[in-house]
Amino acid sequence: MDEIKENSTFKGIAERLTLGITRILESLPGVADVRFAEKEPAEKRSLLSWEQKNSCILPEDLRDFYLTADGFTLNWSVKLDNECVPLGCMTINSVSRLCPLLQPVSLFALPNAPSLVDLDWEENSAETGTGEAPAAPHFDSRSRIFELDSCGGNGKVCLVYKNCNPGVVAQQSEIWFLDRSLSWHFLTANFSSYYRLMITHLGLPEWRYAFTPYGPSPQAKQWASLYQPLTFRGEFSLTDTAGDSHFNKLDPAKAFRGKPKVSIPKKKQPAQCSIGSIVKSQGGTGKHTVAKR
Repeated sequence: MDEIKENSTFKGIAERLTLGITRILESLPGVADVRFAEKEPAEKRSLLSWEQKNSCILPEDLRDFYLTADGFTLNWSVKLDNECVPLGCMTINSVSRLCPLLQPVSLFALPNAPSLVDLDWEENSAETGTGEAPAAPHFDSRSRIFELDSCGGNGKVCLVYKNCNPGVVAQQSEIWFLDRSLSWHFLTANFSSYYRLMITHLGLPEWRYAFTPYGPSPQAKQWASLYQPLTFRGEFSLTDTAGDSHFNKLDPAKAFRGKPKVSIPKKKQPAQCSIGSIVKSQGGTGKHTVAKR
């Protein structure tokens, strides 16, 4: 009896943790094999150990998440020709896998080998950010970056602490996306907002590229228009060349008005002679000629 209560309690927690997304996915056409990995809560000492090791304070919402479940993994597939093809993936790394993006240089590395720090060789002109987006992180000691999700090799979602000083514990963090060209794109100011974004986008392929100037690939756009049409259409403007609109651009007035009629000039009929035509007599000799027109 106690075991049944524990199972029902855990299912209730899992339902709240996934925001009911599993039931929504199972109701979509063609979706199959929805799998949510159940994980135990993280221990408080592991969170404290992480903070001491990295000289960073975990944001309160992320701490509460880890105290509910040590990570998040939800995968789903679609049926194509009676085969299940993996499509959606939602992942939040566990505390043990919340590792720094910039690992210490190995002793076996080449002495003159370039690193990510070399990308910060010039000062960022948007050091304080702009009115539209905050300043981008740095790869050097000015920022402390930790990987939340590897995005299946299509980039990395990172927990970023900016304006860091050596020996000072960092407290303020943001969520950023690092694409494959090593360019930074701001996602959200806190973990809770990013978590809702991940659930809303159903973990579709390349959904984070919707927050970049160039957008997802054409194939990813097709999947998004199929399983997430409302959110997908709202993210791209009609004039945005980075995200092609899926609205119907056909103008029926132009397409179905038919071909314009071409007027064909009528051939002139040969002039007929009549009694009233111009007749000239020549010298009264009885000879007559018809005047040519």
